[in-house]
Amino acid sequence: MSHASQAAAAASSSAVPTKSITRWAARTLFFCAGFLFATWGVHIPTVKQVYAVDEAALGVAMLAAGIGALLGLSQAGGLIGRFGARPVSLWGGLASAGAIALLLVMPSFAGLLVLLLVFGCGSSLLDVAMNAEASELERREARPLMSGFHGMFSLGGMAGAALGSALLHAGVAPMTHVLAVAAGGALAVAWACTRMLPHVRPEAGVAREKFMVPRGVLLLLGAMAALGFIVEGAVYDWSVLYLFKEIGSPQNVAALAYASFSAAMALTRFGGDWMRARFSGAWLLRASALLAAASMAMVLLAGDAWVALAGFALVGVGLANVVPVLFSAAAQVPGVSAAQGIASVASMGYLGFMCGPPLIGFIAHASSLTAALYVVVGFAALLALGAPRAMRLAGGAAK
Repeated sequence: MSHASQAAAAASSSAVPTKSITRWAARTLFFCAGFLFATWGVHIPTVKQVYAVDEAALGVAMLAAGIGALLGLSQAGGLIGRFGARPVSLWGGLASAGAIALLLVMPSFAGLLVLLLVFGCGSSLLDVAMNAEASELERREARPLMSGFHGMFSLGGMAGAALGSALLHAGVAPMTHVLAVAAGGALAVAWACTRMLPHVRPEAGVAREKFMVPRGVLLLLGAMAALGFIVEGAVYDWSVLYLFKEIGSPQNVAALAYASFSAAMALTRFGGDWMRARFSGAWLLRASALLAAASMAMVLLAGDAWVALAGFALVGVGLANVVPVLFSAAAQVPGVSAAQGIASVASMGYLGFMCGPPLIGFIAHASSLTAALYVVVGFAALLALGAPRAMRLAGGAAK
């Protein structure tokens, strides 16, 4: 081979990232997404103070972020199909980081609503693009990887919350915190996007519309995702109050409910790919949902703080693999691109995450929080009941 040919071959091989680098690039994106989202969560009280708004207005702000997320989901499949996961990840990641940077300096509350709309949209674009990348990596390497990637999201969320708490305790100005996180997040996302897989256009025969309305198997997978997100959202939003109000735990003990649930979910996700390699998606999804339902019932029946903490941790173990299994299945539905399948199922999941906690609140207001949380047991049981049919219709994907 001539020197020119050797140089061309070397340049060609260097243009394609190695498997190890692309995996770490995807892990970085998932970590950054969790970190940025947690930073917004940490500063919700700061936003309330800076913009001098009450809880009702704060709820409107959260709704704006949710609406932005749904808008992003409606466009993600088409954008990824046209441009690829790499630029969409970059756009979404930079939009999310930019919104965090401007979180505390908008001129008015109306401006904040627009900013949160952008934040929700950017976050969901990044979400679908990085999951599409993860699905393609799974396909190319012919082994489960999705659970580990989602474990990085959980780890990013925990790290973001821990750093935010530590900096606030140390008296660091919130503006300094958000600017540092935004700059670091933008740089990390930019690096990761340069190491992603090159764009592969959808195969012939694959639908290319901008948003695929869930129907058929996607509708069933989306319903499963909604049930899982309802349970997850209920635990995130109501577990601490349950220990504090219903059981009478001190606030410092009650706060451990969220931590035990999140930590258990993150740790389980890092072992999730091992489980997915050994058990079918249908079996794992059903067993996971049954564990979540039984653990939540244990929490409510025991009425003891330490049993409740163990129970919430087991709920986290049960829910850890629900999203990775469902997203992997959605990415492999015949005639649908990975991005479209994930966006379609994720949109129903987001709706569940948005609607579930308020539903629990309405029921709690009418009766009690304990009674309301029994609804969570029912949703987890429905997820277990529907899992075999959903995965069978998905063609046995996500094994």
